[in-house]
Amino acid sequence: MKPFVDFHNVWLAYNDELLAQGQYAVEDISLQAREGEFIAIVGPSGCGKSTFMKLATGLRRPSKGTVIIDGQEVTGPLKITGMAFQAPSLLPWRTTLDNVLLPLEIVEPWRSSFRSKRAEYVEKARALLATVGLSGYENKFPWQLSGGMQQRASICRALIHEPRMLLLDEPFGALDAFTREELWCTLRDLQAARGFNVILVTHDLRESVFLADTVFVMSRSPGRFVVRREIELPRPRDLEVTYTPAFTDIVHELRGHIGAMRKSGVALAQ
Repeated sequence: MKPFVDFHNVWLAYNDELLAQGQYAVEDISLQAREGEFIAIVGPSGCGKSTFMKLATGLRRPSKGTVIIDGQEVTGPLKITGMAFQAPSLLPWRTTLDNVLLPLEIVEPWRSSFRSKRAEYVEKARALLATVGLSGYENKFPWQLSGGMQQRASICRALIHEPRMLLLDEPFGALDAFTREELWCTLRDLQAARGFNVILVTHDLRESVFLADTVFVMSRSPGRFVVRREIELPRPRDLEVTYTPAFTDIVHELRGHIGAMRKSGVALAQ
């Protein structure tokens, strides 16, 4: 079966001058993910994790190599993806409900039918907000929500158009530990129910091991994948698993790989 996500020998330099000098942000990236797989990418700051996300969404074209999503080469921004970032970036003058509806208002093909189908879309947004515990907060403004609530709304906004793939760039990094773990469970349940692919960029090794099917470790810049670790912990996972020796051993293993890179500056072998 063909992979849903397929990066094949992808290199990216951010402009022609850097390309001519052979200075790449990421180099020789190869990665495959099956349909419905949850992958996490970890690595030191500045290693190219966010650059990888731009390649996966079509916001950047590779300098060399190919990116294929759902059987099609990526040549421009993809409509089958949703994105959420560390900062929720909700529009302060719009209610929670209207923030979630925003992609349907501005992106085709939903934009052209937004007025005629508004009632249908509103019900869809309300149902989505209810799944993340925000029922009753539809008419609140961002400043009336906690940080965790804002991030829940941001994830709903990313999912309102039912994307095939969700890309998350440090989405829980600014939250306290308790809220972060609550949102791990929210994301776990949404992905299990809907079956979309997830690519999560994170500095949190516990987060990556708890959520992902496969964790990739990226080297320092120029970024390349140096470790691929399948997470064989059974699903569904609850937070108690994070206290087990099996979980802790995987976290320590990944931390060891990153620590070795920091000490030696030499890329690890596959």
